[in-house]
Amino acid sequence: MIPDKEFDPIRPYYGDEIPAALNRVASNPFFKRMLKFLLPEEKHQEIIDEMRNFTTTQNFQVQVMGTIIRSIIQKTATSLTFSGMENLSPDRAFIFLANHRDILLDSALLNLILVENGFDTCEIAWGDNLIISSFVEDIGKSNKMITVFRSGSPKEMLKNSQTLSRYIRHAVTRRNQSVWIAQRKGRSKDGTDTTDASVLKMLILSKENGIIQALKDLNITPVTISYEWEPCDALKVRELYISENQEYIKDKNEDLNSIIGGVVSEKGRIHLHVGKQINDELDAIDENMRVNELMQKVAAKVDDHIHANYKLWPSNYLAYDMLTGSTQFAGKYDDKTREKLNERLEKTIEMTNGDRIRITDFFLRLYANPVFNRFEKQ
Repeated sequence: MIPDKEFDPIRPYYGDEIPAALNRVASNPFFKRMLKFLLPEEKHQEIIDEMRNFTTTQNFQVQVMGTIIRSIIQKTATSLTFSGMENLSPDRAFIFLANHRDILLDSALLNLILVENGFDTCEIAWGDNLIISSFVEDIGKSNKMITVFRSGSPKEMLKNSQTLSRYIRHAVTRRNQSVWIAQRKGRSKDGTDTTDASVLKMLILSKENGIIQALKDLNITPVTISYEWEPCDALKVRELYISENQEYIKDKNEDLNSIIGGVVSEKGRIHLHVGKQINDELDAIDENMRVNELMQKVAAKVDDHIHANYKLWPSNYLAYDMLTGSTQFAGKYDDKTREKLNERLEKTIEMTNGDRIRITDFFLRLYANPVFNRFEKQ
């Protein structure tokens, strides 16, 4: 068994680290401001007092994070539905390889659904660029966050990837602890939801057997989250538009604004689907092919699951018809959907402040690409 100290820079909190961290969170003025937005005032002091007595991650996740996430859904979403829980077993751990649309909510909603269906929560891989303060770090590491270091020299990056790979394998195969990881670095900005093969390459850096068996040992399970109204759609389109002609440089507070924006923005309906493990499909892949080709084939299989399980909303069908100039899916949406989509488009054009035609194209593709993925496989 690999000693824990190897994982100290990236692992979540445990033991006596958790009460100390939660006391720091409870005392932080920003946490009190966060509660003010999310929960009725009469609950604030009750939650703060409870947190000062918590001794486990489970206490925090179920009694505080669960309450907060339900409040976010109530305030900003029409509904939250889910499917595919029959694909899980309570005595096994999985890697939930997921599409990524919102920084905070994608994994938080999965954990909420897991708890409410009798499963343990998963650990969550988060980029170190999102750990913008000690307050965020305390909340994250008390909420089973694994830190993913994204910068450094090529040598440092390789070492970080090796450590991360060993930690994830250790969690899944030795501790029976599931892990959520995004299918690629950062959120999908264009709605394509494609798996970066480098994520899969990272996972096999810790292999003890052949590549296929190393992947099978992790019980890779594709997860698809579908928002009727895309969190931070205007910010995503703005980044794509600017990046088309120049290097995109994030503002100092952009990650924080994206986290807050994802929390407070209107989302409409949300659906999360837990897919089937890909182990049987891995057996059909020729392990003797070149590693890069093999990883691309595995990535394509994950994509097939995510695209097939994406819940297509009226907004997606309308954007497809607007983009293609067709009426193919006219029966899937109404004037209310058109009014809402156009309203969000106009806000995006105003925020981005550029070529209207090009911005419109980026915006519509963000919503339409799940339809392309389902029916046309770009």
